[in-house]
Formats: sequence, structure tokens, C-alpha cells
Amino acid sequence: MAIFQEPVRKYLYHLARVDHPVLREMQAYGESKNFPIVNCEVGRVLFQLAEVSKAKRIFELGSGFGYSTLWFALALPPGGIVHHTDADPENTKLAQHYFKKAGLLKKVRFHMGDALESLAKTPGNFDIYYCDIDKEGYPDAYHAIDHRIKPGNMVITDNLLWSGKVAHPNPDASTRAILKYTRLFWNDRNFASSMLPIRDGVGLHLRLKHPRKF
Repeated sequence: MAIFQEPVRKYLYHLARVDHPVLREMQAYGESKNFPIVNCEVGRVLFQLAEVSKAKRIFELGSGFGYSTLWFALALPPGGIVHHTDADPENTKLAQHYFKKAGLLKKVRFHMGDALESLAKTPGNFDIYYCDIDKEGYPDAYHAIDHRIKPGNMVITDNLLWSGKVAHPNPDASTRAILKYTRLFWNDRNFASSMLPIRDGVGLHLRLKHPRKF
């Protein structure tokens, strides 16, 4: 089920493309390997949200070979850190290669293994939590984040439209997990949640100081 008509999708993709050499190289690699990256449309949003929130500490749950991580790192101030997580050592090795090439290696901390376990082992609070793990793990990600996130912090979630499958009358297991995760955030009055219908659906969840009144 297509979310956008193909001419619109192509227009948005070409509008969002950037000249940063490492980002373009990573984009080309992802496309050549059919690797599921957020692409430049969402990358721009990640950069903007990190900038506008003045984020200094970011934790990614699911980073692949570091494409989204690099967008975050570009927005971080001196001394800012983004945590990269992936269970595949080859993805981590490739991410390190790209970050070294971009001159941003000092802005990243790498964790190999399960993303939720890595978060549990990492102390401190984060300005942004980014979720892009295996979709059946999304509800567990909500619970892992919910008990430690502070007011003013944000959760950004990829793939919440899941190629339109969230609107299918007979969702599969991954889609059901996404729907459950979405309900958990939308029903939690400690968060103000919204959906950006770009690419595959980006969820924004802001932790509030007081329960919302709407």
C-alpha cells in the first residue's frame, strides 16, 4: 500500500537531497544494498529537531550503519554525544568508517548488541530518544523509555505508518506491535504526540511537565 503517489514521492526525495559528501555516499550505499535507512527526507527532520531542542545527548535505538546517527551528529554542539546501537558488528564498523570520514567520530559512542539492553546499561538522561528497532520490539521500547525520560525530552519514532499497513484490516505481527506502540504514546497523557506523514511516518512524542489537557 503506497502512502504517496510515485510522482509526489520522487518530488519530495529530490527536494530533500543534500550535498554533504558523506551523507550522499551513505545514501547511495543504502540504496544499492536495499538497506532500510530513513533517507534524506527524514534526515532533515532529525537535524531540525536536534537543533531546535538544543540537544546535547541523543540515544538511538537501532542505528544500522549510522545514516540517521550522522544527521543527529551534524546538529550537535561541541561536546554533544549521540549513542549508536546495532547488533551487527559489520554495521558498527561501517558506521565508524563513515564518521571518521566525516570528522565526527568524537561525537559518537558505539554500542554493539541489543539496543534496549544498551540503553539500560547507559546511565544518564537524554534530550532525544530515537526509536527504529525491529518493529515487534516497539512496545518494549515505549516501556524502556517511559520510566526514565524527563519533561522536555523527546522521542522520535520511525516507520509508524509502515508502508500504509497500519490501515490494513488484518495487520501482521509487526504492524500490530506498531499499532500498540502508537496507542501507548497517544494514550499517555504525559506525552504530546503527533505524526509527520513523511516517508514512512515519523512519530514525535514530547514528554510534558504536566499531564496534557486535551
